[in-house]
Amino acid sequence: MSKESEKQGLTRREFLNATAMAGVAGVSLGGGLMGMSPAFAAKSASGNATVGLGELDEYYGFWSGGQSGEVRILGLPSMRELMRIPVFNMDSATGWGMSNESKDVLAGGGGPYFNGDAHHPHMSMTDGRYDGKYVFINDKANTRVARIRCDIMKTDKITSIPNVSAIHGLRVQKAPYTKYVFCNAEFRIPHPNDGRDLTDPSKYRTMFSAVNAETMEVDWQVIVDGNLDNTDADYTGKYACSTCYNSEGGVTLAESIANERDWAVVFNIPRIEKAIEKGMFTTLGDSKVPVVDGTHGSKYTLYIPVPKSPHGLNTSPDGKYFVANGKLSPTVSIISISKIDDWFAGKLKEPRDTIVAEPELGLGPLHTAFDGRGNAYTTLFIDSQIAKWNVDDAIKAYQGKKVSYIKQKLDVHYQPGHNHTSMGETRDADGKWLVALCKFSKDRFLPVGPLHPENDQLIDISGDEMKLVHDGPTFAEPHDCMIVHRSKMKPLKIWKRDDPFFANTTAMAKRDGINLTTDNKIIRNGKKVRVYMTSIAPSFGITDFKVKKGDEVTVVITNLDMIEDVTHGFCVVNHGVSIEIGPQQTASVTFVANRPGVHWYYCNWFCHALHMEMRGRMLVEA
Repeated sequence: MSKESEKQGLTRREFLNATAMAGVAGVSLGGGLMGMSPAFAAKSASGNATVGLGELDEYYGFWSGGQSGEVRILGLPSMRELMRIPVFNMDSATGWGMSNESKDVLAGGGGPYFNGDAHHPHMSMTDGRYDGKYVFINDKANTRVARIRCDIMKTDKITSIPNVSAIHGLRVQKAPYTKYVFCNAEFRIPHPNDGRDLTDPSKYRTMFSAVNAETMEVDWQVIVDGNLDNTDADYTGKYACSTCYNSEGGVTLAESIANERDWAVVFNIPRIEKAIEKGMFTTLGDSKVPVVDGTHGSKYTLYIPVPKSPHGLNTSPDGKYFVANGKLSPTVSIISISKIDDWFAGKLKEPRDTIVAEPELGLGPLHTAFDGRGNAYTTLFIDSQIAKWNVDDAIKAYQGKKVSYIKQKLDVHYQPGHNHTSMGETRDADGKWLVALCKFSKDRFLPVGPLHPENDQLIDISGDEMKLVHDGPTFAEPHDCMIVHRSKMKPLKIWKRDDPFFANTTAMAKRDGINLTTDNKIIRNGKKVRVYMTSIAPSFGITDFKVKKGDEVTVVITNLDMIEDVTHGFCVVNHGVSIEIGPQQTASVTFVANRPGVHWYYCNWFCHALHMEMRGRMLVEA
């Protein structure tokens, strides 16, 4: 592209139109531009929420990809899928799991694993408000936590959590900033899990872990009784609270649901940190992570009895309450955070004194969301409903006053799990939208075989009554989501040349004496060959290179285009090689050239009117 067109700040559409004319007429790229084509309109099903021609959604939604191992970005209220972010999975489109940069990230997860069970995406915060910096997500299948950078929407760190099995619940510390990512390990195992005590469940334990949000190292862990489920944090930075089932310590279904009550476990963060500072901890096996004892009777934890097998744990946006959802009980337990203060100060006799209400909502309450106006919304899995109820009224009813706390019940289709309100996990809960993530979709969509899609439903909660305005199919059980206003997000349009995402590749090029933005060179070191090339639509800087059979080939490509959305790809035919290179990005891939002959490589991301001609040859000598 010419320097003149760079100065003009062309859009991708203008750039493509201009270069198409240049390719056909043989004129310079700086010639006249074609008129812009009209944009497409996208409408939600709501009568009062239309995302019209050329308009943008008001919110970003980050959806977990469940068993796919990815995270998806949706626009709200249109519910259009905007992007998929590969995290724990391999992805042919972007080359995640194939590019050297993504392999570096995946290596941090202790693999090689190419599957994931991604459940709970949550964004970093400052003073209880989203800051648009990171989204964190767990992998239950392989006991990992990943971090996504929101400026590039790429996974940049994956951490394997030691001493535990199956990370399930995950939330961030909300205040004063996200220092920690709190992680619940669900399954109980012997400590250390090295082959001893295999058949003695009395020796099994699990842990609550605190991952440092910046280093992605595990700063400390707390041993608990029971199986940890979901978690959330308060708005002061003092407490995290987790639901905990299997107080029986069983290993079978019957053994795990015998007791009438299990717990909500509160973790006193300042006390835990002080214990670590004073060296009041132990370590397990080869891990150097400090571990403190948070079992019953510990000064670091509070076990609050709640009805058996509680599931979701949610914090009200006013910072006053934790809500533990009953699952096997028709109730939710409202826990006063100020009374937790009293308990740790020795002012309360019984842990249950921290509970200020247990409203009965319906069958199978799993998760609760909030609108910032004093109302809560709880999914009823068995009833296939959302229950809207008022928190203050529920507390009054618990005190014996005659007041109706349930405001409405809305049918959803079917068996809702998580639900989330717009900005509802922050101080900025705005009470506009609620999303219900339903586990079953039978009879809602065209049949596609025995495996059905899930069903995401959008509900308008801006008025006095909930109104279901949209539902749509989605694949591989998006388990959870979060909804953030677009004003909080500042994603890049093109890469920064000094981005740390490809720092290792930049360092390799420096050792080879390569300028990534100008050089198109081949470096040979025995059976290792490094091919450095640039790309600018519609050509690669090197259109053929020669190697010998069995050579380990590393191809490094720098995309010199300055126009947003002019992404290139590098795909080698019959070699299982495919990567994405965004504008101003450097990306690399390493493979073995084990097939003699002519092997074409080409750009597999449409980038130009002459996109089909953007190709080259790898010549492999026998």
